[in-house]
Amino acid sequence: MRFLLLLIPLLMAFAPIARADALVLGAERTDVYMPQLEGRRVALLSNHTGILPDGRHTLDVMLEGGIKVVKLFSPEHGFRGHADAGEKVASSVDSLTGLPIVSLYDGSKSARHDVLDDVDVVVCDIQDVGLRYYTYYATMLDLMNAAAAAGKAFMVLDRPNPNGMYVDGPILDMSLRSGVGRLPIPIVHGMTLGELAQMINGMGWLTDGRTVDLTVVPCLGYTHSTRYTLPVPPSPNLRTMGAIYLYPSTCFFEGTAASLGRGTDSPFEMYGHPAYRGASTFTFTPRSMPGAKNPPLLGKKCRGVDLRGKRPDDVIAAGIDLSYIIDAYKHTHLGKRFFTNFFDLLMGRRDVRLMIMDGCTADEIKASWKDDVDDFRRRRAPYLIYPE
Repeated sequence: MRFLLLLIPLLMAFAPIARADALVLGAERTDVYMPQLEGRRVALLSNHTGILPDGRHTLDVMLEGGIKVVKLFSPEHGFRGHADAGEKVASSVDSLTGLPIVSLYDGSKSARHDVLDDVDVVVCDIQDVGLRYYTYYATMLDLMNAAAAAGKAFMVLDRPNPNGMYVDGPILDMSLRSGVGRLPIPIVHGMTLGELAQMINGMGWLTDGRTVDLTVVPCLGYTHSTRYTLPVPPSPNLRTMGAIYLYPSTCFFEGTAASLGRGTDSPFEMYGHPAYRGASTFTFTPRSMPGAKNPPLLGKKCRGVDLRGKRPDDVIAAGIDLSYIIDAYKHTHLGKRFFTNFFDLLMGRRDVRLMIMDGCTADEIKASWKDDVDDFRRRRAPYLIYPE
């Protein structure tokens, strides 16, 4: 229960926890994975999201079960999940267990295989949200590469994808490969990390076409149509399920002059700019706060649109909705200055911003990546673990 006190504020933020009675997380299936870890030196990739329904962290479960965990790996936002988006996180020592924490978000290009010299198997237990620009899968990819190069085993304790109900967005143009886009997949890939790990292995996406000795411990009772409510926010600014459902559409504001609400109580659930002159009378002013120490447009009163009243069913049905970006572009009258180069990295294509500037509608732009979605659905099919 070492992690429980630290998690109470986050648990309260997402309470009540919605969970199908029949759903069993991979991390709960100790009878499956514990025997495979006995007598082996284990490294655990996780953070504050690696918890079980009873509040225990997977690390505690392993240690209490006599598993020899020798080190921890942490992704973006750190092992406790408090660091800002993009903030470099230094390696450290876990104050509760004394285990070394190796940060995989410290500014290094990727994990070096020599960090696994004293490890037999890497275990990944972390809650992803199913987006190409959400960095947890990229950290898993780095460790899979390191494990493959070092001849080590890799295990994924699978968790549901809260955006696993659909596939949407263009496949990444790999000339735009970056920290927010590492694989030739759509923006919303609709896969769990376990399924994605199988696809990475099967498609030869590891460095030099290597494969890693991979084991996935699947969830039970999960399908891609399951509506899964996360027990804790996966990162500091995805605080509600509404934000997680809107994230595939509102994250694009990170590549514009506008604000998506960082520095407010509802990031990713609004957008605005001081120059916005649409019909809405909604306003907000970004301020410095934990998880958003220096948000865009800090201290500036923004006019814009409040998305918090949108029904989850409607948001999910719309998929990636560029009408928000188009509205902000039209009503801020900033022209080319509205976009930054980061927009292309998030989108994974260079032509979408030009289509917006040329006056294309959201539906016209979405139609331009339909073939990408259809192609990806065909290619991912052999690697799916759960029914759709």
